[in-house]
Amino acid sequence: MRQKYPSDISREQFEPILPILESSCKTTKPRTIDLCDVFCAVLYLLKSGCQWRMIPKDFPKWRTVHSYFQPKFSG
Repeated sequence: MRQKYPSDISREQFEPILPILESSCKTTKPRTIDLCDVFCAVLYLLKSGCQWRMIPKDFPKWRTVHSYFQPKFSG
């Protein structure tokens, strides 16, 4: 269990967002991270204005969070 931050949203608030995140990255193996934690890490980054590498260590690794945040282009 990770620390709660003021920028976090509840699991209920996250439910409509989950399908969007699930479709954003191709999975070749079972997911080992909590997508709600990924989303909350992005919210933390946006709220605090910190750099990617300064996301607290109890969130998923910053590179993982960034991979969900960066736009995916087709073509």
